Amino acid sequence: MDEKSLLQLWNEKRTQIIFAQLGPTAVLIAVFVLAAQGTFDNAGEHDRYLAVGVTAVTGILAVISQYAAIREGQAAAEDLSKVANSSALAKTIAGSSSYLSLMRVLVTVLSIVIFVLVIWAVLL
Repeated sequence: MDEKSLLQLWNEKRTQIIFAQLGPTAVLIAVFVLAAQGTFDNAGEHDRYLAVGVTAVTGILAVISQYAAIREGQAAAEDLSKVANSSALAKTIAGSSSYLSLMRVLVTVLSIVIFVLVIWAVLL
């Protein structure tokens, strides 16, 4: 692939990561608002488990999507590092592979932390 195609692929993967966060963010906002209003205090057990389940499924699917996009972004960064006479942008992106590795770990760890907080807010 040429540099232009790789840069386009890189931007597509970044966009996928961003859009993969929108659904879970909306769900988390809804859970936060409901928890802040005390809605779960009066909710039935089934309703609480439904809220936790929807949050879990939305989060898991988002993490899988983000993880895949990050891996593909790393491949694009690696390919960009092999392009001869590349632009400064291509060189910068090629050098960001370690940041993508960190991002994979952070997406997973922070998702687990957020899910634990959702369980705490909804069930306890």
